[in-house]
Amino acid sequence: MSAADTTTAKVPPKRPSPTPGAAAGDSGRPGRKSTAVGAGVPWALLAPCLLVLLLVLGYPLVRLVTLSFQKFGQPQLWGFQAPESVGFDNFSKILGDGEFWAVVVRTVVFAAGAVVTTMVLGMLIALLLQRVSGWVKALVNVALIASWGMPIIVATAIFKWLFDTDYGVLNWLLSQLPGVDMVGHNWFASGPQGLAVIMLLVVWGAVPFVVITLSAGLTQVPKELEEAARLDGAGAWGVFRFVTLPILKPIIVMLTTLSVIWDMGVFPQVFVMRNGHPEAEFQLLTTYSYDKAFVVNDYGGGSAIALVTVILLLGVVAVYMRQMLKIGEVE
Repeated sequence: MSAADTTTAKVPPKRPSPTPGAAAGDSGRPGRKSTAVGAGVPWALLAPCLLVLLLVLGYPLVRLVTLSFQKFGQPQLWGFQAPESVGFDNFSKILGDGEFWAVVVRTVVFAAGAVVTTMVLGMLIALLLQRVSGWVKALVNVALIASWGMPIIVATAIFKWLFDTDYGVLNWLLSQLPGVDMVGHNWFASGPQGLAVIMLLVVWGAVPFVVITLSAGLTQVPKELEEAARLDGAGAWGVFRFVTLPILKPIIVMLTTLSVIWDMGVFPQVFVMRNGHPEAEFQLLTTYSYDKAFVVNDYGGGSAIALVTVILLLGVVAVYMRQMLKIGEVE
């Protein structure tokens, strides 16, 4: 064998290079499949929850919308008459009723007062828990969890006893102060005073969740930033305003939105506190809708009021989503 033959034998044969189109197709297919599978996994995991929500909330909401456009009373309920479509008549009646707008204003004021009080007290308690010893913090957390886990009916019964006219503990305690005579005082003689008592009940049940959530958020505030702010001459208020508050802003927005939704939907506290028959000055949107439907037997009108309430709450949710998107863009 010659040297030329040996050299030729040692050179490996060249492999045909794939065409650009084939290479791009082969390399792209696995990526597309994995992307499609990865995108479907979250939906598969959410499917059971979405199905339950659709069954539990979907049908009642559709039924609510349907009833709000119908004349539906006792005859229709028992099947003596067929439901009659009335278009927007139910909405025209409630929107043209001065009592309805008084209830709307009362509900907004009640919810605003409860939300502000809840957030302020929750923030103060959360900040206080950062400065106390471990056993005090544990004791306060146990008390918060106990009050948060108490059923609403039980909590309402306790508050009824505390503010009772004849046997109320609060009246007795206040009467022990010099020059104060609260014996036999009726806290529910007027609407504003009675709603203030119910607001305290709502705040008492909502503060634990706010405190626990804000306490968790405060653990994420870097101590280095707080120390740097103090070195720059910032006081306690300056550190809270320029360091703590911006970091807690997403949590505060979330808690405020949830509080608005919960406090505008208050029903059992008012219903039980007034023995199932709230007077006109105690009516909120939820109780007003209930009375319209189940006391007056105007299910169409009650559904229209409930639907307006849902629309108002959706507006709150829209504001929340807008704020969260702004926070995400800044970050």
